[in-house]
Amino acid sequence: MLGVVNLDKPVGPTSHDMVDLVRRLTGLRRIGHAGTLDPLASGVLPILIGAATRFSDDLTHGHKRYEAVIRLGFRSATDDGQGPLVVGAPPPEAEIAIAALKSFVGTFEQRPPAFSARKVGGDIAHRAARAGRPIDAPGRTVTVDAIDVLSSEQGDGWLDLRCDIRCGPGTYIRSLARDLGERLGCGGYLHALRRTEAAGLRADDGTAPADLEQLAADGRLGEAILPVAPLLQLPRLLLDAAAADRFIHGSSVLMPGAAGSGRHAILRDDLLLGVGVVRDGVLEPRTVIAADSDQGSA
Repeated sequence: MLGVVNLDKPVGPTSHDMVDLVRRLTGLRRIGHAGTLDPLASGVLPILIGAATRFSDDLTHGHKRYEAVIRLGFRSATDDGQGPLVVGAPPPEAEIAIAALKSFVGTFEQRPPAFSARKVGGDIAHRAARAGRPIDAPGRTVTVDAIDVLSSEQGDGWLDLRCDIRCGPGTYIRSLARDLGERLGCGGYLHALRRTEAAGLRADDGTAPADLEQLAADGRLGEAILPVAPLLQLPRLLLDAAAADRFIHGSSVLMPGAAGSGRHAILRDDLLLGVGVVRDGVLEPRTVIAADSDQGSA
């Protein structure tokens, strides 16, 4: 069994909880996910089944889309609603906050949350922070493609901005909320988050955990498992039988007529064979799966 489940994760469980669910339903140990969602977040969580776990990096590192609620006027140690929360300064009018938020569109250096899954010197940031010894994880370059403010609501000492955010891999929406609050001098944190698009999947098309369990009970779990190839967002390269045999056995393949260079999804007929790199007319295997894997139509 090989493929991807577009799981619509609810608020509450961890991403690992969802992996355990699919392990139980499929009876397979080789289950992973492409891009962690915090317990307070919901939305697209691509669950990788079988050999699809080999493509985790390709599926995780694409662009993503979120619907977020940023609350200004408070600060949070975790940069989200888990807190604890501390009252900040009164936020400005919505128009001023929206203009400041839109100034984050572009490419810039971002500091990750103190409570994150980042590793520094073998320590995981959120574990070190909970143990009272927070570590200073290095910043990284991220890209925010667009921010559209869908609505705003202002109360006594707080301001909520509901936003549609499109961004590149590695972007922390929690950090964006925190940094907006710091820029405005009032404090800010991520009040709610839903990932609406990731790895070529949309939350509107996702399957809730309860529905996935029902499909499994009805013997129809395969209906929720999608082929990997269309989700890789890579140019495709079709091989004939002889070239495919060389590729799946880890050998380079001469491709003098190959258009373009770089990473490609490699197929034989409708079967995904893996990912390879084309350079100077030669295809080099990078990730290979067995040609007889049960992966459905590519």
